[in-house]
Amino acid sequence: MDTWRYLPLSTYDSAMNMAIDEAILNMRIADKVPNTLRFYRWQPSSVSVGRNQNPQNEVYLDTARQLGVDVVRRISGGGTVYHDFEGEITYSVTAKISDLGTTGITAVYTKIYGALSDALRLLGVPTDYSSGNAKNCPNLTVSGKKISGSSQAISRGVVLQHGTVLVNVDLPRMFRLLQFKGTSCTQVADIAKCKITSIQTELGHKISPNTVANALAQGFKAILKIQLQEDVLTVEEKDVVTMLREKHRSKEWVLDGKI
Repeated sequence: MDTWRYLPLSTYDSAMNMAIDEAILNMRIADKVPNTLRFYRWQPSSVSVGRNQNPQNEVYLDTARQLGVDVVRRISGGGTVYHDFEGEITYSVTAKISDLGTTGITAVYTKIYGALSDALRLLGVPTDYSSGNAKNCPNLTVSGKKISGSSQAISRGVVLQHGTVLVNVDLPRMFRLLQFKGTSCTQVADIAKCKITSIQTELGHKISPNTVANALAQGFKAILKIQLQEDVLTVEEKDVVTMLREKHRSKEWVLDGKI
């Protein structure tokens, strides 16, 4: 049974979170660190855009500044995501694709979502896997409502898949930040009630982030058939993170995708 490095639930700002994920990916490609599972939160709450998106077309940037919400660009693809400090846990899987026992991108999604689904089952929330389409990455749903989404970056046989698990959801706040042309924020939030859910909504009571994170760890262990060894970033990774954080804080990268 393979042993993966486990970085337990932590909280950073958006630039640091993206720098850590990118540093781990770079170090895994160089074979300097093992496959890694990481859980994290965002403080302040943030909006992330996909690698090829234009945030000026996706985010109400003035509103984000007024609300103290960060905006960051991911190195992965996919769409725009609101990451609420109180309402979300983000997971990050960085591994050689061959170590996942799969060969294709879709198979990686299926495997990782299997772990998430098992975790949510442990919490009392049964889910279904949605394979997505040309415009939407695969995700997990509960009675047709999205509860988890993710995106990928793949390089040299190594995949970084990071994604959301909605513990709670503040739809009015979310859609004050995300642009949907031709529709008001209130209208979009009302429509989203039929399309988005959360663990707390499904259970009908509050649940702590640590409880969710512990269940997620169990799900990954069971479905990926791995052991988890709690650890920290290496000294070299920390040096890379320091450098990459400046990139992820820069206007050139966030607004234009240029390094």
